[in-house]
Amino acid sequence: MSVVTAPPEQAAPAEPRPPGRPTRRGIGPGPARKAANYFVLAVVAALFVAPIVFMIVASLKPDEKVLTEAGGWRAFVPTDASFENFGDVFERVNFERFMFNSLLITTCVVVAGLFVNSLAGYAFARMQWRGRNLIFTAVVALVIVPFEAIAVPLFNQMVAWGWRESYQVQIVPFIANAFSIFLFYTFFLQLPRQIEEAARIDGAGPWRTYFRIIVPSTKPAFATVAILTFLTTWGSFLWPVMVTSGETFRPLPLGIATFQTLPPLQWGDIMAFGVMMVAPILIVFLLFQRWFVASVASSGVKG
Repeated sequence: MSVVTAPPEQAAPAEPRPPGRPTRRGIGPGPARKAANYFVLAVVAALFVAPIVFMIVASLKPDEKVLTEAGGWRAFVPTDASFENFGDVFERVNFERFMFNSLLITTCVVVAGLFVNSLAGYAFARMQWRGRNLIFTAVVALVIVPFEAIAVPLFNQMVAWGWRESYQVQIVPFIANAFSIFLFYTFFLQLPRQIEEAARIDGAGPWRTYFRIIVPSTKPAFATVAILTFLTTWGSFLWPVMVTSGETFRPLPLGIATFQTLPPLQWGDIMAFGVMMVAPILIVFLLFQRWFVASVASSGVKG
């Protein structure tokens, strides 16, 4: 006896997709959307870059043309360009001393801060000890405390120690930083513990594990903290005003502030001073931008 099977049901025809509706495979901004995005980004970038370009161009112009040509597009054209303003800066003020002070102070704060804050962040992320949660809560709370709130008590403490008019008064109070500790803590939490366990099995101690395993694995974190610390320390103005009164220990931000009041007022010289002050910041960022971008990408993309 033969078995009669029913013919397979035919699939219903797919409903026509409304015109202009993108398919799932083609989801994404179209050419017009991309062009609009690039246009907006270009405008925003131009707003940020324009002051720097104006400063560089003005530093190359004669002093009488800096303000007369500042109102239009000619402000960004280096007419009668020369490096005379840069030579005037070295003649009128002790620029070499200001630059040395800023480089020394900033380098010490950045290097010592990377060591101290990374160790603190590693201790909070990996070690278990009595009072850990309480101290970490205090560190996080300190992130929201502005420096202006503790500037006067800190100044009184430094005066009591006899540190006023010195390098250490501009270095030691800023080595430990709550925000840097928190950044290192969040990065160290993302590291798999199996790497450290394997190092311990191979006989590596805590210090060797930290310098041979942890530090190379968190280069983006170190680059991020180094850039942020450098920017903050290099542009510090309030604290140097409070603790210095002469040129011996005066950094660049305070130097350019006094240079602006030095007669005769020459805007070309001021712009040249600003260019030489901003140049180290651009150099540091260009050196560390690869790891800085990697840290932003790794912290902003999850999953």
